[in-house]
Amino acid sequence: MVLFVTSLLVLLGQEACESVSVQCLTRHPLPIVHKYYQSGDLLIAGVISLIFQISDTIGFEGYPSPSSSDSNLVYIQLYQNILALVFAVKEINEHPQLLPNSTLGIHMYNNYFSPRLTYHAALELLSTKGRFIPNYKCDNQNKFAAVLGGPNSDLCFYVADILGLFKVPQLLYGSAPVMTNKFEGAFLYSLFPSWTSQYMGIMKLLLYFQWIWIGVLHGNDDYGQQFVQEVLPIFSERGICCDFIANFPQMTFSSSVSEMEEGNYKISTVVMGSTAKVVVVHGEIEIMVVFRILLKADEFYEIQRRTKAKVWILTAQVDFTSLQFQRNWKFDFIHGALSFVVPSRDVSGFDQFLRERDPMSENEDGLIADFWKQAFGCSLPRTPELMTDEEICTGEEKLESLPGSVFEMSMTVHSYSIYIAVYVVAHALHDMYSSMLRHRALADGGRRKFLARKPWQFHEFLKRVSFNNSAGNLVSIGQKGEIEAGLDIINWVTFPNESFLRAKVGRICSKAPEDNMFTLYDDAIIWPRIFNQVQPRSLCNDRCHSGYSKKKKEGKPFCCYDCLPCPEGKISVLQDTSDCFHCPEDQYPNTNQNSCLEKYISFLSYEEPLGISLAIFALIFSFMTALVLSIFIKNQNTPIVKANNQNLSYILLTSLLLSFLCALLFIGRPEKFSCLLRQTTFGIIYSVAVSCVLAKTIIVVLAFIATKPGSRMRNWVGKQLSISIILSCSFIQTTICTVWVITAPPFPDFDVHSMTEEMILRCNEGSVSMFYCVLGYMGFLASVSFAVAFLGRKLPDSFNEARFITFSMLVFCSVWLTFVPTYLSTNGKYMVAVEIFSILASSAGLLVCIFFPKCYIIVMRPELNMKGHITRKQNESL
Repeated sequence: MVLFVTSLLVLLGQEACESVSVQCLTRHPLPIVHKYYQSGDLLIAGVISLIFQISDTIGFEGYPSPSSSDSNLVYIQLYQNILALVFAVKEINEHPQLLPNSTLGIHMYNNYFSPRLTYHAALELLSTKGRFIPNYKCDNQNKFAAVLGGPNSDLCFYVADILGLFKVPQLLYGSAPVMTNKFEGAFLYSLFPSWTSQYMGIMKLLLYFQWIWIGVLHGNDDYGQQFVQEVLPIFSERGICCDFIANFPQMTFSSSVSEMEEGNYKISTVVMGSTAKVVVVHGEIEIMVVFRILLKADEFYEIQRRTKAKVWILTAQVDFTSLQFQRNWKFDFIHGALSFVVPSRDVSGFDQFLRERDPMSENEDGLIADFWKQAFGCSLPRTPELMTDEEICTGEEKLESLPGSVFEMSMTVHSYSIYIAVYVVAHALHDMYSSMLRHRALADGGRRKFLARKPWQFHEFLKRVSFNNSAGNLVSIGQKGEIEAGLDIINWVTFPNESFLRAKVGRICSKAPEDNMFTLYDDAIIWPRIFNQVQPRSLCNDRCHSGYSKKKKEGKPFCCYDCLPCPEGKISVLQDTSDCFHCPEDQYPNTNQNSCLEKYISFLSYEEPLGISLAIFALIFSFMTALVLSIFIKNQNTPIVKANNQNLSYILLTSLLLSFLCALLFIGRPEKFSCLLRQTTFGIIYSVAVSCVLAKTIIVVLAFIATKPGSRMRNWVGKQLSISIILSCSFIQTTICTVWVITAPPFPDFDVHSMTEEMILRCNEGSVSMFYCVLGYMGFLASVSFAVAFLGRKLPDSFNEARFITFSMLVFCSVWLTFVPTYLSTNGKYMVAVEIFSILASSAGLLVCIFFPKCYIIVMRPELNMKGHITRKQNESL
């Protein structure tokens, strides 16, 4: 298919040439001049990305010529990849036991970051050295065992598209391309771990630091689209959302630097205008160049920044590199960045190897001239098309004299991957040679047979390679064709002397369980200087503190929200909670509504002023009642005591005394026994007291009627009537209380809802209807007593007792009528206090209104307590 396309292009070119005046001759395609060759029995070939050309659009009016070195832009740092390859081959060729009697060579092509030239390089690998005739090789000097590719995955796809037809082993020191079918991917071996482990690591890192408001910059490749479409939704499920998702502008080979800067203006505005302090940079190694241009546009156009610094999170494929025009640009933007990298180690002897490089002796290195010119600013004497005004290199330039931002003396991650890849090939070749030796395949022309093996016969040995490298680490290729290794997390630290350090601060172990795969030493991280070594927070808005709940902002991502105070009675104890909740019933919210406090148990006790005051009043009134009773008993034979039905007076005073003492049952911690006695005792005793008053009133009225001549009421007046009234009225109340106690007895209970900060310990009445039946019956007796006393208030009683009873019942009824609404409108211990007050006030009203006038006469005016005086008063009344 590729050959057909190539032939078609040649035919179209011939037809185009015939249409113009210029006569074109059919020639071979322009050769790739930027390549590296080192002879050997078996070659490690490769198509890599190091130099690209800025060129105009190719027309058909003239035969194109090779571009001059001025149009070449070198990724200066990536030249170390070539040197790492040369160093590894040198070590293997000098190894006495690895590949004995055979040498490795190198044949590397630069693809100029161009799909067209990548295809060209792949086809040239299949041709005779120096001639472009794909799939035709007539020499044995260009046999390759495997092909290296990288670091760009998209360009590796084009190589695999060609070499996969020939089952050539391809080792990638970058990401493996997204293959359209399994057949093409079967011959790829990646020295980089899969993207999956990186994505898991990035998510773990974001969640570890609670960075849930991020930005995303990604490349235009397949993996960039996959990251946006498949991975970011998973991030979203874990609570991470994006302020922006932008792709890097595609860098074309016909664009000028100024056009690239201008194209970056829009993206730079988005990035620097974002409130997200963390940005995930997803891409491959060439993205760093575009990334630096993007940040330069920020300075060039004076874009206003919302935040002065960002924490960049870089994927493993992104490494620090630059072009010549970026050499003097500041690179402190990367200070404090975090990056995922393939684990690597310092390789002994590599630093010295770099120091000994002599550009004058590298005759087969077609890359060094452009590298040396753009690294040191001078041209090698053998440089083609050397300009007369150009400075000539002396050969004394040393790589170690270059700033660390231009060229590193320690082996980079991609260089280390190439170094490992070469050793993987060498060990696989060694295993293949040993296998042939064991099977006596080398007995007759053994070395020739070994070198004649086809590339597809090499796969079975590559798949089971396992060895310890110079650092002592195990290197092996998994079943999926990927190196079995985790990822390191590094922290970028820059210094004023134009150098930087990659400090390891964590690790991703892909084989470990998910809970243990992520390790981070956050105390070792150096953050961007603007954060003053404090871990930055990347949130859409400040977190909702405890006591608040989240409310989503309309039209914003889900992690942007307003913070609203919890409704009254609810709390939130965690940050960023979606809903507030109620405290347990025995607790209540504090003032900040972020914790629950224990409700204190509230009841009317003897230890508080209200309880003490009511108890004292109850005792005082009890004493007064007892005193009145003693006065009446002591003066029981006096006319005033006899005239006022002394037996009823004794019963009434006794019931009043018990009523006052009954109030003490309402004070103190409610217990089962006290709750059972409170209302029933009060109801029965009060019924007796009111029954006595009713009996007194009836007897007063009947006594006046009985004094009339011929009245039959005389037979009704006596002790039996009063006792009957008391017993019958009290029996009804006793029956009500008995039914109450049997069916729904009162019991101690906690009221946790009436008061916010209190848990009221009270006596649950058991049956509210029975409680109001008791009160209603007492009210009925009081109403009857008041009515009878009111009707008899003008009767000519000796001491006008009917009037006193009327007034006492008026006080009694007023107190209990006031009690009902007051009782219902209060809570807790104050309800009990209201009932106690009503008991004391109504009982005191009866005591004072009925008995104090008599006591006054008995104690203070004994001369009035005479039978003659009483008789005279009665006659006057008549």
